[in-house]
Amino acid sequence: MSFYQKLIRPLLFNISPETAHEIGIESLKIGLSSGAAQDFVAKKLAVESFGKLERFGLKFKNPLGIAAGFDKNGIVVNQLAALGFGFVEVGTVTFKPQSGNEKPRLFRLPQDQALINRLGFNNQGTPKVVERLRKLNRKCVLGVNIGKNKDVPNEEAIENYLKSFDLAHEVADYIAVNVSSPNTPNLRELQKAENLEELLGELQKRNKVLSRALRQQNGAEKPPEGGTPNLKPLLVKIAPDLSEQEIEAIVDIVSRLDLSGIIATNTTISRENLKTNINETGGLSGKPVREKSTEVISKIYKYSNGKIPIIGVGGIFNAEDAFEKIAAGACLVQAYTGFVYQGISFAKEVNSGLNDIFKKRGFKDVDEAVGSDVKI
Repeated sequence: MSFYQKLIRPLLFNISPETAHEIGIESLKIGLSSGAAQDFVAKKLAVESFGKLERFGLKFKNPLGIAAGFDKNGIVVNQLAALGFGFVEVGTVTFKPQSGNEKPRLFRLPQDQALINRLGFNNQGTPKVVERLRKLNRKCVLGVNIGKNKDVPNEEAIENYLKSFDLAHEVADYIAVNVSSPNTPNLRELQKAENLEELLGELQKRNKVLSRALRQQNGAEKPPEGGTPNLKPLLVKIAPDLSEQEIEAIVDIVSRLDLSGIIATNTTISRENLKTNINETGGLSGKPVREKSTEVISKIYKYSNGKIPIIGVGGIFNAEDAFEKIAAGACLVQAYTGFVYQGISFAKEVNSGLNDIFKKRGFKDVDEAVGSDVKI
């Protein structure tokens, strides 16, 4: 058991989860505020190189990222990179700032190694978050996760997403479209095939326009060899509670629109097999969603014949959990709840463990391991 698990976690777990989270963010912000402090910690927590790790045109130091929801406002991006995360996904951000749902809205389930949240996209708004990220000399791949404002009806969702997309396009290495949070009324309706195709289609159209303008601004008016424009990587984040037919339909849409990938999965509304007796609404994350998320990953991998990049997230607490996602078809993985429970050495332990697993199983790199447990 680590120092964090012995001493720090019990102290944090004695106060409300949201307050503990705020303390954690502030501690990272202050404690690793300087580049020198970040470099020192990064060296201490460094792991053996994963070699060439390129996904949708971006180079990653390692396959483990921090999922959206931890650093909603882009306050500790470089600090998280110093802790060993290969990429950080900021958000979910909405165009207009939101205070989110009423408190309490975040709950721990220690017996289940889980969290329930119904935060409701509380964030400072895309303009302010992008302004902050614009000033950042970032040290890892940066994703920006965009969502819909609560007071915007689904009929007007596209315009609302586009406003955030326009701003995020400038600063993000990739953009994730969140249509799967259970905490914004009717948001998951946007996962339905006809709604999703329209939303993602409009975002990809805007992506082409903005990417062309960016190329011209950089003095490269023509697209690269092959005629395909360099688009900002665009991914969609889906729920673990989808039917087989819904997953197949989403894979088809993502393929036809030439999106860069799928993030699988968000939190679940299911409460199956919990040890904790709790009656709180919201999305459940952590160990209880691990198997369900892995199952969705393997289905996406099968339906796409391994052609759609998948970021696997849900219940990763150690290297074995991360490898399970990779073997099911994920080419990158993310964590949130596991980091909360395991502490600041989490990323190092997962990445070191992954390197060991690859060696033991005879994989020379991450690519060889992706989808190794799936028969297509």
